[in-house]
Amino acid sequence: MSSHGEPDSDWNEKKVTGGTTSPASESMHTSASTLPSQSNSEDPRREERAAKAQAILEACKGGDIQTLADLAVTDGGFLSDDLRRHAWPILLGSSSSSGPTQHNETPTTRKESSSENEKEAGDQAWQELPRHRDEDQVSLDVNRSFIYYPDPNDTSQADLDHKKTELSDLITETLRRHPYLCYFQGYHDICQVLLLVLAPAQRPSAMARLSALRIRDFMLPNLAPAVAQLRLIPDILDAADPALCTHLSQTEPFFALSGTLTMYAHDIQSYGAIARLFDALLAREPVFGVYMFARIVLDRRAELFDTPANEPEMLHSILSKLPQPLKLEELIRDTAALFERHPPESLRAWRRRISPASVLKTARDARAAAAQSMRDGERYFQAQLRELQWAERKEQLARTAWSYAVAARQRARTPLGRGLILAVLVGVAAVYFRKAQPNGFMAYLTSFWSSK
Repeated sequence: MSSHGEPDSDWNEKKVTGGTTSPASESMHTSASTLPSQSNSEDPRREERAAKAQAILEACKGGDIQTLADLAVTDGGFLSDDLRRHAWPILLGSSSSSGPTQHNETPTTRKESSSENEKEAGDQAWQELPRHRDEDQVSLDVNRSFIYYPDPNDTSQADLDHKKTELSDLITETLRRHPYLCYFQGYHDICQVLLLVLAPAQRPSAMARLSALRIRDFMLPNLAPAVAQLRLIPDILDAADPALCTHLSQTEPFFALSGTLTMYAHDIQSYGAIARLFDALLAREPVFGVYMFARIVLDRRAELFDTPANEPEMLHSILSKLPQPLKLEELIRDTAALFERHPPESLRAWRRRISPASVLKTARDARAAAAQSMRDGERYFQAQLRELQWAERKEQLARTAWSYAVAARQRARTPLGRGLILAVLVGVAAVYFRKAQPNGFMAYLTSFWSSK
C-alpha cells in the first residue's frame, strides 16, 4: 500500500499516461489481457485474479449488477481499467452487456445508437446548443485539473493540454444537453476519473447518467440536499458508537462535505486508489459514500478522543483531512459491514431529512437506478427543486413574520396589536400545514399592516 492509499500494484492495471490500450484488451472473451503481466512464479495469486477477472466479464456479459456489486467490494475491485470499461457503464445503465468500444475511438467515429444521452438530446451537436450559465466556472476548474494524475513525470504538456480540452468538452456537453443541472466545484474531480478510465465514446452517456441519477443532490441550485446527506453521519455514529457520537456532538458534520461531494476524488491523490474506490462507489448505492465517511470517523476513535469535545474547531480540522495512509481495502469491507449492521432505514435523519426525490432514496436499489431514464432524473430534479423553493419561502415567511411580531409587540395592548399577532400566528400555522401559499400570506400581512 502506498503512502497515499494506492492498492498494491499487482491489483492494478497501470498508472494512466496516454490512456491507450491494444484492441485485443477490449475483448469480452480475453480475460488474461485484463490482468497485470506477471509470471506465475512472480505472483502466486495470478490464478485467483484470473478467475475473478473472468467472473467480472461474465457478470458484465449478463448485465448482472448484483454480482458486480459483490465483486466490487472484494480485494482489488474490478482489478484493471480494461475491466472497468466493461463494468462501469453497466453499473450506470449507460451500456448494454456487449462491451465497450475501443479505448482510442473518438465519439465522431461511431454513431452511439445505444447511448441514451444521444437518444434523449437528439442529433444536434452539443457545440451548437445554448451556452450553460456555469461555463465560466468550468473553465476555471478545468485549468486546475490533473494535478496528481496522470503522473506529471510521464505526461507531456501537450498530452496534459489535450486531456484538459477533453475534460472541458465532457463537462460542457453534459451541462448543455441537460441544462437544468447546476455545476458545483468538485464536479470536475469526478469527471476526470471517468475520463481517464472510460473510452471516449462511453464518457458522455456515463457522465450524464452519473450526474442526473447518482449525484443529482449536488447539482441543485444550493447545497441543502448535500447537507441533508451529512446529517446521516451523526445517526450512523450514534448507532455504532454512542460515546464517540457524544464526543463529536458539538462538531457539525460539514467536515465530510468535500469527500462525499466529490466521491473522494478531490481528496485522494493516487490514481490507482481513486479508480479502485470508484469501483465500490459506482457499484453500491449513493449513500454508501456517506457510510464510508462515518467508517473513517469510527476508525479514528482513539485520535479523536485525544482532542477535547469542547474544541470543535480542532476536531473539524482533524476530520476534514483523510487519514494517511488510507487502508482502502479494509475501509471498503468495513463500510459494507457497517451498512449491513445499520441500514439507512434505521436512521432517524433518513426518515426526517432525506427527500423522497433524493438520489439516496431513488437510487437505493442499484439495479433499479441503472434502469432509470434521464427523464426520470429530470423529474426527480424538478421535485427536489420545488421542495427547495418551498423551504426558502417558509424561511422567508418566518423572518418576515418575526419582524412584524416584534413590531406588533409595541402595540400589544391595543386591539390592533393583538389582531396583528393573531394574524401572524394563524398565517404561519396555515403555511406550515400547507393550507396557504407563503407569498400570498405575506402579501396579506403587508396589506393588513399598511392599512392600519
